[in-house]
Amino acid sequence: MAFEEKNILNRLYIIAGCMFLFALAISIKLMNIQFVDGEKYRELAKENTTKNFVIPANRGNVYADDGSLLATSVPKYDIRFDAVTVSSEDFNENLKPLSEGLSKMFGKPVSYYLDMFRKARADKNRYQLVVKNLGYSNYIKVKNLPLFRKGPYKGGIIVEQRTVREHPIGKIAQRTVGDEAFDRPGYYAVGLEGAFNDLLTGKEGHRLKQKIAQGQWKPIFDDNEIEPQDGYDIVSTINVNIQDIAHHALLKQLEYYEAEHGSVIVMEVATGEIKAVSNLGRTSQGTYYEKLNYAIGESHEPGSTFKVMAMMAALEDKVIDTSTVVDTGNGRKVFYGKPINDSHRGGYGKISAAKALEVSSNIGLATIIDNGYSKNPNKFINRLKSWHLNEKTGVSIKGEGMPMIPQPGDKKWSKNALPSMSYGYGLRLTPLQTLTFYNAIANNGVMVKPRFIKEVRAWNEKVTTYDTKIINPKICSDETLREIKEIMKNTVKRGTGKSLYSPDFSMAGKTGTAQTEYWMPDWKGNRRYISSFAGFFPAENPKYSCIVIIHKPSTRKGFYGADVSGPVFKRIAQKIFTDSQIIDSVEDVEKTDPLIEKDYEKYYAKLQQPAKTIPNVTGMAGMDAVSLLENLGLRVQVVGNGTVSSQSIKSGENLKKGQLITLNLS
Repeated sequence: MAFEEKNILNRLYIIAGCMFLFALAISIKLMNIQFVDGEKYRELAKENTTKNFVIPANRGNVYADDGSLLATSVPKYDIRFDAVTVSSEDFNENLKPLSEGLSKMFGKPVSYYLDMFRKARADKNRYQLVVKNLGYSNYIKVKNLPLFRKGPYKGGIIVEQRTVREHPIGKIAQRTVGDEAFDRPGYYAVGLEGAFNDLLTGKEGHRLKQKIAQGQWKPIFDDNEIEPQDGYDIVSTINVNIQDIAHHALLKQLEYYEAEHGSVIVMEVATGEIKAVSNLGRTSQGTYYEKLNYAIGESHEPGSTFKVMAMMAALEDKVIDTSTVVDTGNGRKVFYGKPINDSHRGGYGKISAAKALEVSSNIGLATIIDNGYSKNPNKFINRLKSWHLNEKTGVSIKGEGMPMIPQPGDKKWSKNALPSMSYGYGLRLTPLQTLTFYNAIANNGVMVKPRFIKEVRAWNEKVTTYDTKIINPKICSDETLREIKEIMKNTVKRGTGKSLYSPDFSMAGKTGTAQTEYWMPDWKGNRRYISSFAGFFPAENPKYSCIVIIHKPSTRKGFYGADVSGPVFKRIAQKIFTDSQIIDSVEDVEKTDPLIEKDYEKYYAKLQQPAKTIPNVTGMAGMDAVSLLENLGLRVQVVGNGTVSSQSIKSGENLKKGQLITLNLS
């Protein structure tokens, strides 16, 4: 028995010893955590319960040339409620006035909010959504409602802020202005937004939040830890009025011709400022939207608009003059085994070089270029290169298409290359590159770089100003310029663009009709064309240049450049001409009509007579007679309209103030 008791005691000693050692280990561990690793674990706990959240900076605004907003960042706020942190006293006291305030602001019944808050309280919901997508003014109003005005802890209000990019003019010029990538929030790659992203993007701020539930965080302080810095604003060259004109003119034509897509560019001649860019593509439902930036990014065979370049090269190199006779025959001619046709059946016969361009004769231009350069094709190519037609314009907007000008030695070069190039095949240009050249013609030979931005601003202070850059100070001689301008005016007046001619305002330009996808086996059964028109207006002292490109119009309705693209150009020119102050000077407003001057002198002479007798006002304008007699103190009654035919009191009688006189007008 004693032995068993001793065993039990030994076991108890062992257990007690183990417990002592365990307690000692725990104490040592606690002391180690407290004094050795304390800081580490405190930081770890802090990291798990608090976190710095990034506050995106407001993106800078994009403005039109007149200060109108094209794109702006707008803060939006979501309001949530922490039903746990609010005391019972504050909750019960403020629940009804808070619900009444919300009901008044957002139109829902008071009972809706009462039930929502009570349910959140009962469920201990720490993240109850109250209202979302608020503008700043409504956010401030909600923040100052009863209970919420007590702040995040006593009032339970949780504010979540985000920034939304809005475009006040809608989807017009969307591809030029740029937009946030659909699948990548915060990423801007296209348009002005993409080109100047570094400037528009500001510096992020930070706000400390505390974890209140799984996946839910609540701001610790009302204010941000680090305030975000807004990005710079940019002022573009886009004119809202001209942009609207270009957009709707293009849209109307695309819809009528059921075309695949199209683009328009309007450029200010002297500065190179792009005033409008419209890019519209067709959906499967037959509607149109800003699909891609065709104007800048799409290089294609320009067709007959390139004939202007070919003709200018020949004129400048003295290969021909405008009166050189070109034999176009019966409208079909073979060059190195390849036939070339004119659209005019039967051909034009023998015509001048100027006429060949006016009527857009493929054979005429092919003959001129082949005869002039076949022995030295590099001379022609080098002329084109001197005009930088083989280079990008270098505009700020990303994605500019690469031009292609072939030259001897290339794989695709052949004897047919020169004749084909003369009328716009076998090479590639974007609409913007073509327009840049046409603009140089309008600008007296000065080729300027297209420009989409005027300046960068920080609030109202200019940070950077973008001036006009000259690519080529003189593309050709004044004589060549004069001749090509005259031909382009005549193209509209009596050539392929004669249907566009108007005596009310002047335009100069060139039509273009190019086959596309002609290499595909189904082309003969399903012909596709690119219709274009490029030019400037007014023809004398041009203010704007413009190009219109429409791809794959319905051939049932038409496909020639003069019919499809030309009317868009004309509509834009007319609207700008009538809506804008293109004409810098007006007739002298000081000039007066001789009859009016004579009438005034007669009136003035009578006014100077002594006011003792009734004057003779017969033959005077009614208004003048009334004014004269009333100034003499008479009461005047008028019968009829026009000039005074008779007066009730004869002239010469004594004047009595207040006397009634009747004037009969006819």
